[in-house]
Amino acid sequence: MNEWLKKLGESAKAAWAKWSKIQKGIIIGIAIAIIIAVAALFRVSSTPTTVRLFNAPVTGDMQSQILTRLDQENVEATVNDAGYISVPDEKTAIKMREILISEGLVPAVVDPWASFFDRGWSTTDADQNQKKKLAIERALTQHIQAIDDVASADVRLSLPEDKLFKSEQDRVRASVLIRAKPMSDLYTNRRRILGIQRLIVSAVEGLTPDPEYCVITDSEGNILNDFEGMAESDRLDLVKKQEKLIREGEAHYRAQILKALQNTLSADRVRDLNIKIDMDFSKETKDSEVYHAITIREDNPDTPYDDSEYRDVLPISQQTVTREWQGTGFNPQGPAGTEGQNPPVYSDMSNVIGKQTETGVTQNNALNKDVIHREESPRYGKVTVSVNIDGIWTKKYDKNHNPVFNESGGIVRDYAPVPKEQLEQWADYIQSAIGYDRAKGYKVTVTNIPFDRSAEFEAEDAAILKARQTRLTIILVLIGLAAILAVFILYRFISREMERRRRLREEELLRKQQAARDQALWEAKEEGVEVTMSVEERKRAELQENAIAMAKEHPEDVAMLIRTWLMEE
Repeated sequence: MNEWLKKLGESAKAAWAKWSKIQKGIIIGIAIAIIIAVAALFRVSSTPTTVRLFNAPVTGDMQSQILTRLDQENVEATVNDAGYISVPDEKTAIKMREILISEGLVPAVVDPWASFFDRGWSTTDADQNQKKKLAIERALTQHIQAIDDVASADVRLSLPEDKLFKSEQDRVRASVLIRAKPMSDLYTNRRRILGIQRLIVSAVEGLTPDPEYCVITDSEGNILNDFEGMAESDRLDLVKKQEKLIREGEAHYRAQILKALQNTLSADRVRDLNIKIDMDFSKETKDSEVYHAITIREDNPDTPYDDSEYRDVLPISQQTVTREWQGTGFNPQGPAGTEGQNPPVYSDMSNVIGKQTETGVTQNNALNKDVIHREESPRYGKVTVSVNIDGIWTKKYDKNHNPVFNESGGIVRDYAPVPKEQLEQWADYIQSAIGYDRAKGYKVTVTNIPFDRSAEFEAEDAAILKARQTRLTIILVLIGLAAILAVFILYRFISREMERRRRLREEELLRKQQAARDQALWEAKEEGVEVTMSVEERKRAELQENAIAMAKEHPEDVAMLIRTWLMEE
């Protein structure tokens, strides 16, 4: 083997050496082309063959939901930039397409009937029927989800095969699961559930609205279209609505009457009003014929008396018939040879000669008739109204217009009850407001029972006493402040007076000392004796001379200085 390979290599080298450059280039190009073709073949063969799941792009949340569902089925899926989802083969695509259609995970742009019309040469009737069922389920699901307040819907149909005999034919069945949006009344709204039921029955051929065959449930398994089982609930709802209607009527009359009373008597005297209305909600139908008198002439409003004219009947035509007979009375005896069977009264008149006159009048009258057909529901029954009106409380004052207090410290008050005539007037007013009907047993009661105002009076008395104490305290504080101010003013006046007198005494003493010194100096000059001054006297004399000189040079500054001294004192 090795020798053969060596010989093959040596022959190839010898042939390569014999070839020209052109031949060598051709051989190299052919080799490169073969290598590129083989690489491309390997690359194409390594790429897996995929099939599109839907012939429409899928984006958004629906794409993520479909990919999650494919992952649950362990199906490898790819998504290109345009949004097309692809699966490994056609079999997997058909299987997953049916699953996604049955679960409602199909984009709205995808026609649910597309697979139904896509029929190949190998498609059987069973496959076609299955596609039809899935298409109906998908279309019906989209239709239900288009309704407001429906978050999602899941439709399952049972379409049995046709049987030869009708008695053996199975019924079409439908099971619909509805999830409502939050804060929606879809589950309790009977009218909307009935509309969804009619929608389902209309969409599925052969389906009846019987809850046994068409079942609509919520996410908790409660049957929503079992209207027969809801009869008791409907009855309770009807009772609640009737009671609500009664309460609204009572509230309306109560508000109107209470407002009128409080506007006239004040809200403090009329605090509450009780009203009870009985209503009959049974449906009553009445057919009646009423005959009225025929009006010949209307009443003239310009006359002070009633000059109208009425008649019970109005003749349209009249016929009078008169018959006279004269001769012998004939009494038949019956067949020949038999005794007659006539009563004795007729037998006694046999062969009697006499005269008989018969007169008859036939008259056609016109009647004024009304045919009334009336349905009543509901009807007001007995109405009961009760209201209590408080009297008037007045405070008692003395001659100085100050309130009079009793021994316990409270204000003395007098109570004036409501006169009986006013109570009767208010009762008449309430009767007119409610449309009083004595025949139906209406009852209106207006009473005058004093309200318990103990807590109100205690609070009012406490407020008055507190106000009096506050006023007295303020007066005493003002008096104290005035006394303190007066004492302070008196003290200042006395202190200033004492200071003034002290200053006058000092000035007088200084004046006397100065006068004594001046006198001594004068006497010494006259006697020719040399007078010597002490150091303090010299300083005092200098200061006095400087002050005099300054006062002469700057009189304004000195005046301001003296004014400041006076203000400080």
